[in-house]
Parts: sequence; C-alpha cells; structure tokens
Amino acid sequence: MKKILISIILIIISLSLFSQTAVSFTPSSNISAYTYDGIRSGVEKLKMNTYILGQVAKPGLYVVPDDTDFLTLLALAGGPKEDAKLSKIRIVRPSAEGETIIWVNFKKYLETGDPILVPELKPGDTVVVSGTIFYAFSRVTDFLSKAAIALSVYNLFNRL
Repeated sequence: MKKILISIILIIISLSLFSQTAVSFTPSSNISAYTYDGIRSGVEKLKMNTYILGQVAKPGLYVVPDDTDFLTLLALAGGPKEDAKLSKIRIVRPSAEGETIIWVNFKKYLETGDPILVPELKPGDTVVVSGTIFYAFSRVTDFLSKAAIALSVYNLFNRL
C-alpha cells in the first residue's frame, strides 16, 4: 500500500514538473497574407496577419493594417514583460528563399528615439521577444525547487 501511494504521488509531482512544454509556431503558407478592409477616405485598406510571441503581455496572432510597424504591434500586444530582452528582438520574415531574420534593438530605440530602428512589418512576420538571462535562471531554479519538493515527499514516505 505504501509503495502504491508513493508511486501515485511521484507520478502526480512529475506530471506537474514536466507539464510545461515549449510551443513552436510556423505560419501556414496556404493562408492569405492580406485581408481586404474596405475603402476609407478614398484609399483601399488592407490588413495583414502578424504574430508576436515570447515575453509580451498578450502574445498571439494580430490582424493589423498593412502599414503597421514593430512598435505598434508591440503596443497592441501589451508591451514587453519585465524579463524581456529588449536589446535583441527577432523578426522572422518568410520569403521565397526561406526565412530572413531581422534583429531589432528596442532598448537603443528607447534611449535614442531614432525611428530608423523601428522596422515596418510585412505579412506573415513573426516577432519573437526572448527572455533575459535572469528569466532563464528563474526557470531553472523553479524546476530545481520542484524537484527538491518531489524528493522530500519521496523521503518522507520512505520513512513511514
């Protein structure tokens, strides 16, 4: 009975430890890059699909006007989180030859206000805001603390 109880507890703890998985997203190439938004002020308006992932408040798919820049998309996504690495943000742009990576130094933009540092987005762009070293360290320490709890529970039941 004791071994069954210990096994059940260890299974539950291990499921909670390893339940977080990384999600990889690749936009489908058979989806149209633009959607028609109608005519406003005598000008035809198009919308495009863009994605923002990682350390932002609201990651996901955003359908935005075709002249949207990086700063606008970041604002729509609720801005970067505290542990976002602002000096090295990636824009993955699909092209006929494959994917192109564009690096954005948002930290430098905040310091200088230089509009050249804010690229305009293209349809299907995926913005990836990575976490800092502190973020990675906190994830590792979180895992180690959960593992220590699991070992403590195991030792507790072994002594019964």
